[in-house]
Amino acid sequence: MRKVIGIGETILDIIFRDNQPTIAVPGGSVFNGIVSLRRAGVPIDFISETGNDRVGNIILQFMRDNHLSTDHVNVFPDGKSPVSLAFLNNQSDAEYIFYKDYPKQRLDVIYPKLQEDDIVVIGSYYALNPLLRDKVIELLDQAREKKAIVYYDPNFRSTHKEEALKLAPTIIENLEYAQIVRGSQADFFYMYNLLEADKIYKDKVKFYCPNFLCTAGSGQIALRTHTISKEYTVPPLEAVSTIGAGDNFNAGIIYGLLKHNIRYDDLNQMDESTWDKLVQYGMDFAAEVCKSFNNSVSKEFAEKLMLEKEI
Repeated sequence: MRKVIGIGETILDIIFRDNQPTIAVPGGSVFNGIVSLRRAGVPIDFISETGNDRVGNIILQFMRDNHLSTDHVNVFPDGKSPVSLAFLNNQSDAEYIFYKDYPKQRLDVIYPKLQEDDIVVIGSYYALNPLLRDKVIELLDQAREKKAIVYYDPNFRSTHKEEALKLAPTIIENLEYAQIVRGSQADFFYMYNLLEADKIYKDKVKFYCPNFLCTAGSGQIALRTHTISKEYTVPPLEAVSTIGAGDNFNAGIIYGLLKHNIRYDDLNQMDESTWDKLVQYGMDFAAEVCKSFNNSVSKEFAEKLMLEKEI
């Protein structure tokens, strides 16, 4: 059975509205989508790290409660589990402050074994961090060797925009490993000072990776492949929190790849109607997560998907 392997940080998000803390929920850009996929019945391996402290215990318990194995999570004895403060504005978009205290030794874990057509998810600064690069490359090399699909979400925050030039070779390397790239308009603005999907695809992505999705919050979704150039309109939505929207859009696309049994060798031949179905899943997952303060889709939503058709 095909599985999804994610690598990324786990973090405790403390969410503020009107400058008051409202809720604390486990998060992390790859992690949010991984939890949704697990709830929808997808086999998952997640590679991460957390501290041996109360925050770490909350995250590990959350993983167990969601039937996620903690076998590939490094619990480090010194340092502290990361925490983020997320301040929601009137549009329910978040501005972040991160608190991190990692040890020198990172990701000291045994990796899961990959099979052909598995899906590997990488993203955010975690996939660029020089301290973790060897570990990320180890996974990406295994994916390339086994013909596993690599899905890359740059999730490039404004806090790193001064480093964009320095990180450019690593970003390119990730694009080369990837079969699908999905980023937000903001990511590419901070990385390249570009906003137009066509220009981003032609100048920065197409040469390395043929399949590209660009989201823009409540704006249109752009799809670009070797043969398709298309925009999708996002239905209007009253959002409680948009924190996990992009991460869950990714989860929806990945869910669609599995549901429609799209394999590594099929990716570059996918027709427009198949892409339409995948993007619809992406929009459904993203819209669902915006309805609450949680960073992943609700169990009720996931159960409906499982009833629809077992993967």
